[in-house]
Amino acid sequence: MPERPRAGDRARRALNFTVALLLIVLTAPLMLTIAILVRLTSPGPAIYHQPRVGIDRRRNRGNGSLNPRRLFDCGVQIFTIYKFRTMYVSTPEAPQTWASGSDPRITPVGRVLRSFRLDELPQLFNVLKGDMNIVGPRPEQPDIFADLSGDLRQYRARQRVLPGITGLAQVSLPYDSDLDSVRRKVKMDLEYIRRRSAAEDLVIMAKTMPVMVLRKGSK
Repeated sequence: MPERPRAGDRARRALNFTVALLLIVLTAPLMLTIAILVRLTSPGPAIYHQPRVGIDRRRNRGNGSLNPRRLFDCGVQIFTIYKFRTMYVSTPEAPQTWASGSDPRITPVGRVLRSFRLDELPQLFNVLKGDMNIVGPRPEQPDIFADLSGDLRQYRARQRVLPGITGLAQVSLPYDSDLDSVRRKVKMDLEYIRRRSAAEDLVIMAKTMPVMVLRKGSK
């Protein structure tokens, strides 16, 4: 069952929205510069968009029905995530896979953007749209989500809250590389969900800065 709203969830959402709006204003010149560099250094669009698994908005209505706006047959909604393109343009038939730091699909500019997590900046607009918060479990691609849900019993429990640009797992652990690393992140995501609050989000936002600037922790 989806997580029941808490008294502090509105304050947490207001905080995430306000910080996202402020960051968009402050980073607008940087985002424009990045967009130009991406377009000039490799063919293709500056912004990359991809379907991701979002929050589970089901509610118990007494008859087991699901929210009619549900788009994905796993009990959760699908939304379009925005990122600066960091890879060479691939064919639409390319399978959904994890990208490693040494992935040959990554462009030279993309490698720098990923290193400092600057490719995630367009997701601030996802926060304004209500698809995401700044802080929350990272949203996964639908095919990978379906596979991991079958392998890890608690994986779908991450969808109890809005996904995030950063999170407790992202500031504490490195990139996913195998099922055990995913299992460790799921454990931290569920810990965050249990103790989530506006104060906790502020702490995680502050911890994200060293990850970006000093490239510590998860990327």
